[in-house]
Amino acid sequence: MASILLTTLFIINILFAIVIIFIERKDASATWAWLMILFFIPFLGFIIYLFLGQNLTRRRLFDWEGIRKIGIENLIKEQIRQIKNKNHTFNNPIVDQYRDLIFMHLVNNDSILTKGNDINILVDGENKFNELLADIVAAKRFIHIQYYIFKNDELGSKIINLLVEKAKQGVKVRVLYDELGSRKLKRKHFSELEAVGGEVGVFFPSKLALINIRLNYRNHRKLVVIDGVVGYIGGFNVGDEYLGKSKKFGYWKDTHLRIKGPAVDAIQTRFILDWNQASKRYQIDYHEDYFPKKQYNGTAAIQIVSSGPDSEWEQIKNGYIKMIMSAKDSIFIQTPYFIPDQSLLDALRIAALSGKDVRVMIPNKPDHPFVYWATLSHVGEILKTGAKVYIYEKGFIHAKKIIVDKQISSVGTANIDIRSFKLNFEVNAFIYDVKTSEALAFYFENDIADSTELTLELYHNRSRTIRFKESISRLLSPIL
Repeated sequence: MASILLTTLFIINILFAIVIIFIERKDASATWAWLMILFFIPFLGFIIYLFLGQNLTRRRLFDWEGIRKIGIENLIKEQIRQIKNKNHTFNNPIVDQYRDLIFMHLVNNDSILTKGNDINILVDGENKFNELLADIVAAKRFIHIQYYIFKNDELGSKIINLLVEKAKQGVKVRVLYDELGSRKLKRKHFSELEAVGGEVGVFFPSKLALINIRLNYRNHRKLVVIDGVVGYIGGFNVGDEYLGKSKKFGYWKDTHLRIKGPAVDAIQTRFILDWNQASKRYQIDYHEDYFPKKQYNGTAAIQIVSSGPDSEWEQIKNGYIKMIMSAKDSIFIQTPYFIPDQSLLDALRIAALSGKDVRVMIPNKPDHPFVYWATLSHVGEILKTGAKVYIYEKGFIHAKKIIVDKQISSVGTANIDIRSFKLNFEVNAFIYDVKTSEALAFYFENDIADSTELTLELYHNRSRTIRFKESISRLLSPIL
């Protein structure tokens, strides 16, 4: 019997290997990682693959009939025509300088370039949520909220209670959260909100108790739109730890944007697409109130770029690489995880070897051990090229931002890791504005004072135990 069982397991292993190699057609690093799991953990490896290894690129997950009524298709065609017209000017030297990056996002992600946006940068949890709560209080028509993590703690309860009050006033309230990220949150926590007309959606919920075959694909986006006038995008989730109240992490360093201007329409569109996928019961139909005419008082040009496992192209990662390769002087990166794939790692290596000022800042306190050790392994690679690496010591750094030449920048939800590039649903603002980029660089440079520089000498002197942890974590990095 034991011989028959082993033979059966061997045959099943071979079949799964064939599926991974010839049908799913994953990239080589992910394929080898999964083959290792199947080889070392027979049978259990099959179950892990069913939960974590699905391919969503062939599925159309997001659809909204109303998108045609916004006129996005015509705007895309017009902007593509303008970029191809060599004599055309956008009346903005920074925008003109990065036409090819803008074109790439237009063609591959339908990301309209919006101009005249006003951006308020929020790097502290208290400031971010004070602004958000004030905007919720001022809401007149609707409030759309989407977070990967939404906790029912003091901050979460405060927001829910305020949303209940706004719903009672006749404001349309919609809340969307990810089931895995908000796994301790229950629908009963929103029972009062739903009782007064609020609506709640859950992204990729479990079909059966404790079983979710889409466990590995999560909506990591954090978006808020209020009255179609104010939009939020960035790294903060909802929970007391983001106010620096966690004993484990201490002060929480992040970056979020509060935007007013036409880019809010793009944030709104992204929310509606996600909402209609998650909430089959309460679909959003097009209404012009969701897209009111905007004040054009700001100076920033923005593209809102989305990516996810349903996409053929890794849009945000490609945007990062394009920014890095366009650098003439400097590249500043803040990320809680640094696990780039080979293409992005090579782009940073080339930039540093070409004499560019490449600086990467990561946290000292890990929230996921394997990811942390994989991060240390990869920063060692860029230290060899002359890049500078800083370890943030004041607390936990969760910001996801990149600044190039203090002219263009990107802030959003995507980390520098394979999970964000391939497995999570993410969204970033790509910003073509010197004022905003200089401000983001200023915050980065200030954070250096609260950091320790990891030199190549210090890295080489790490213990054998750390080297072993790095090696194991690096092997698993394609599926972390």
